[in-house]
Amino acid sequence: MYQYDQYDQTIVDERVAQFRDQTQRFLKGELSEDDYRPLRLMNGLYLQRHAPMLRVAIPYGLLSSQQLHMLAHIARKYDKNYGHFSTRQNIQYNWPKLETVPDILADLASVQMHAIQTSGNCIRNTSSDHLAGVAEDEIEDPRPYCEIIRQWSTLHPEFSFLPRKFKIAVSGATNDRAAVTVHDIGLYLIRNDKGETGFRVLVGGGLGRTPYIGTFIREFLEKKDLLSYLEAILRVYNRYGRRDNMYKARIKILVNSLGADKFAQLVEDEWRRIKDSALLLDQKEIDRVKSFFTSPEYDEQAGQDTSFEQHLLANKQFGNWVKRNVRSHKIGGYRAVFVSLKAPKMAPGDATDVQMDTVADIAEQYSYGEIVVTHDQNLVLANVKQADLYSVWQALSEQNLATPNIGLLTDMICCPGLDFCSLANAGSIPIAKQINEKFADLDYLHDIGEIKVKMSGCMNACGHHHVGHIGILGVDKKGAEFYQLTLGGTAENNAALGDRLGPAIEKEKVADTIEKILDVYVEQRIEEERFLDTYKRIGIKPFKERVYRQEEVVEKEVAVAGY
Repeated sequence: MYQYDQYDQTIVDERVAQFRDQTQRFLKGELSEDDYRPLRLMNGLYLQRHAPMLRVAIPYGLLSSQQLHMLAHIARKYDKNYGHFSTRQNIQYNWPKLETVPDILADLASVQMHAIQTSGNCIRNTSSDHLAGVAEDEIEDPRPYCEIIRQWSTLHPEFSFLPRKFKIAVSGATNDRAAVTVHDIGLYLIRNDKGETGFRVLVGGGLGRTPYIGTFIREFLEKKDLLSYLEAILRVYNRYGRRDNMYKARIKILVNSLGADKFAQLVEDEWRRIKDSALLLDQKEIDRVKSFFTSPEYDEQAGQDTSFEQHLLANKQFGNWVKRNVRSHKIGGYRAVFVSLKAPKMAPGDATDVQMDTVADIAEQYSYGEIVVTHDQNLVLANVKQADLYSVWQALSEQNLATPNIGLLTDMICCPGLDFCSLANAGSIPIAKQINEKFADLDYLHDIGEIKVKMSGCMNACGHHHVGHIGILGVDKKGAEFYQLTLGGTAENNAALGDRLGPAIEKEKVADTIEKILDVYVEQRIEEERFLDTYKRIGIKPFKERVYRQEEVVEKEVAVAGY
């Protein structure tokens, strides 16, 4: 993984010192709240419902075991013994004291981490495929290009005060595991007819109040032009993006209002003016950054151990975990292991300090000291020998980190919701608990197969509900919490926004409503057909009829009984 040089470290250390001084002046009353607000946001610090919230950047989701140990230390010393991993592949702390935040940032800087640009109207953390570097379907490792984008965008003076926040995602595989199409800029590494590798570029994706799937504006971009083309897009956005209305300030609104062709032409015009400037990305620089992302020294004998098959035959629980939480690897004898942060009694995405230390220790022993945060709020140990899987499973199980539910109903994306967020209209964590309690039978979950539930507590869509196979949006109705359901969304290949099922559901009925939806799926599916494929085949009508017809029948029965 990338290692800071003296310039990186100096920038981060100086930022810590600056923010320490700013915070001390604020606490002494020398800075007003209005003056302090932009300064704290530049350092990832929000004021939430109950306490400050600090968001820490994890570039493209990649952590060393040392860094994860530090995140555990921060949870233990400055928070309430846990952290929350987000869909941006970052981590958030929900309970730090304001006066301790500079100390947290200093501790982060000691392991080459920071919270710069995790908030504000700037370019946020660039995200990527959590199986980058090990996926069998990978065309090229996207992480070096994510790092190049990080270095270009960090503290970029022209893009520090954009019309609105800005998010970039990069994928290097044929299967999209990074939700690339719902980003402000999405980049796919592709290979053209000449065998050259470059980028397919889309713009204008995003969720929130007005969701859009991004539009492709360039089918092939040479690697050398990556930064100049990104700069051209940002310049057009900075120039024409709206600043009079925050709800209409995202680039997706600009692309939609101008039209994709007009926007693309503006970008091409700007790009021609700057493409041969200092932004030209030469192969020497690409190779320099690539040198930080070389593969570990894999054991050539790793595939010869037979104990894995023996454990599979002897232990059904281990077999279930392997089926759901282990993925293939480009190197024979190795596997990628998903660490589930979706145990039934935990808030989705949360990890305790002990759990973080445990994963860091396992990574050191079994996965070359690296951990990846997924945009689905889980963790990945990307380089585990097949022969070590049983030992890894045992160690994870001891800390409630081996729930075999990756990709299943209870592997929910879930924002903090009303429990923490001052923007939320409804709770998310209590609904996750309700769903977990309703669907506690793992055999049933394995039978119904892949279903991606995504839940947000407000229209800001931090839980990506628009692109869930089943999406859940919390809404407020005269002070009561209701939930709007959508079906058929996906953020993967052939991305699509979900269809609105019907009127919002009462809080107490969300899990029961999902049960009705699943009943229709089980009745209608063909053999091993996935929920999403069944939905695309039969449409929304059968689901709508089951959910709302039964609601009407119950209401009529209650009325007849005179209640």
